[in-house]
Amino acid sequence: MSTSLNRRHFLYSLAALGLVPQTSFSMNPRFQKGEFEGDSEQITLIGASWRGPKLDDTHYAGVLAANWERKTLEIRYQVALPTRPHGLVSEVGGGLLVNGVRPGTWLMRCDGKGKIVQQIDVTAESQSVRLSGHIVAGKELLYTTEIDYKNDQGRIGVRDPQSLKKIDEWASGGIEPHQALIDEAGRLLIANGGVRRSLSDKKYDLHRMDSSLVRLDGQNGHQMERWALDDPRLSMRHIAWSRSPMDGKLRLGIAMQAEHDQRTQRATAPILAVFDGEKLSTPSRENDGHGYAGDITSVWNGGFALSSNKAGIAQLWHPGQPDKLLPIVEMDEAYALTDWSGPQPGGGVLVATAVGLIRWHINAKPAFLAWPKPMALDNHWVLMS
Repeated sequence: MSTSLNRRHFLYSLAALGLVPQTSFSMNPRFQKGEFEGDSEQITLIGASWRGPKLDDTHYAGVLAANWERKTLEIRYQVALPTRPHGLVSEVGGGLLVNGVRPGTWLMRCDGKGKIVQQIDVTAESQSVRLSGHIVAGKELLYTTEIDYKNDQGRIGVRDPQSLKKIDEWASGGIEPHQALIDEAGRLLIANGGVRRSLSDKKYDLHRMDSSLVRLDGQNGHQMERWALDDPRLSMRHIAWSRSPMDGKLRLGIAMQAEHDQRTQRATAPILAVFDGEKLSTPSRENDGHGYAGDITSVWNGGFALSSNKAGIAQLWHPGQPDKLLPIVEMDEAYALTDWSGPQPGGGVLVATAVGLIRWHINAKPAFLAWPKPMALDNHWVLMS
């Protein structure tokens, strides 16, 4: 069956459940090469990181302004970075928190004008602990995922939100914590990737992988619960919350990367796990043909969008059809994702690709904005507060 027929069947099935208006079928919910349209006067600000087109070009973090009426994408400000970045957090006033890619050695804050106001040298804090990927901001504290490379143990750095200095350190409850989020009760949910790595970021002993989802008390770091999948070679990495109006449930979507020895095993491995507050499962066996989900975000009425730069695709999962993944963007290097509500009800998604930004929404026309200059976007970006 062709992709277009799969898409039509998927959407009509959701419509039968009352989850999508019938009129949306004519609005071409998938974006492919050649379908460049824009229809909104709204300006959207996005925190991003990028480098020039060459691998050794300087890395930057900053804010991009998407003008849907003029069909332009501009750089509001940019800050040169010491090395390649990874996680980003937007702050009130237009600033950003940015950390270095694993094993990260720096943590930086810039204000809404691109001025660096804090920068932490992680190597001065510890000889063996380095940043693992992401930052999450709580009401009173900042948390950073970290790895102690002398014993492979995952750590959570507890930091003062003003100075960024570490004031405590907790066990992550697993190996290689990558991303953490905070739930409605203030507890930390941590995706432990489970892959042992050297300080040069080389993977080793994959037969001893131990990926897990862990819940910690957000006040004292006490481990409350731990979940794991049956397949130990599925590395849980990036996570996002999404609430469904259908059943009111808040779900955690988990983007996974397969680490099986055989390419054929990776090619058929699931790329999404879903946690409903009690149970961790892999609802769909559909994937990207590589077993690699690079990013995840909430999208459209309790669903998730997942990207794979290896396959050049972003796909939609929805609890109304939990065994399916719907292709919504097909473009080289589809990677960084962030949600976009736009003027229509229900969430859309902004996708970074090799040639520019693509906006997808199930109830609006797709739009494309080219990069303002030759640039390669990094793994993640965020809507500005």
